[in-house]
Amino acid sequence: MPEKIKQTLLVVFAHPDDESFGMGGTLAYYASHGVAVHLICATRGEVGTVDPKHLEGFSSIAELRESELRCAASSLGLAGVHFLDYRDSGMPGSADNQNPSALINQPLDVVARRVADYMRQLKPQVVVTFDPIGGYKHPDHIHIHQATVQAFSLAGDMRFVSGFAPYQPVKLYYTVFPKSMFKLAVRLMPLIGQDPRHFGRNKDIDILDLVESGDFPIHARVRYHGAEQQSETASACHASQLPGGPRRGPMSWIMQLFPKEDTFMRAFPPAPAGLKEKDLFEGI
Repeated sequence: MPEKIKQTLLVVFAHPDDESFGMGGTLAYYASHGVAVHLICATRGEVGTVDPKHLEGFSSIAELRESELRCAASSLGLAGVHFLDYRDSGMPGSADNQNPSALINQPLDVVARRVADYMRQLKPQVVVTFDPIGGYKHPDHIHIHQATVQAFSLAGDMRFVSGFAPYQPVKLYYTVFPKSMFKLAVRLMPLIGQDPRHFGRNKDIDILDLVESGDFPIHARVRYHGAEQQSETASACHASQLPGGPRRGPMSWIMQLFPKEDTFMRAFPPAPAGLKEKDLFEGI
């Protein structure tokens, strides 16, 4: 009787906290069901703003945020965290965009080769990354999305020579936020004195713009029943990025109105019309 192949999920994101704030419930759910869940994190979030109290005992923001990520990874049950060691590029127009070590200043093919090498090494059946606009148009999110899409094909290409044999993952998904959530936020935030054009810790996210941006279809909804506590604990690990705590703020309140599920667009294999999956490993 042939040995059953272990299910492996690889997620590729840009900064510490992307794994918890984006799809932490799904990661915890799969890990708790025996899936080997690995995370590639492109940077250590060096330019994120941090209250001085959080830096006590740490030599840098990068060291703090790596510690927060490892705390979250433990809560989520991740099998491995793999850093690419690029520098956080900051939001569009910031001086950090010009740093030669910034992720956005690295050639896409170079980043893609490194991600593809991890795909060959870890052999995931399923790969997940950001949508084409990086969720909220962060330059690093968009860059690592593009590199991951390129890496997905490159990993199985015999012409790409690396330290590992060619391996082709089966499915590629993008994390997507339901447009209905953004639309509700735009309506409700002004009622509590919040400007939807200036959202987030640094007031640099324009939710109205996201409502008007590309609409990415939802092909898969993963309900993470039983993993809610692990997800919340992982989010709380990123205390430096959560002023007031993980359950505070207008977006947190709005998210409570939606089901405990994460939503995804299937990029490969191409999704047939009307596709509605409940499991990212469906069909494998």
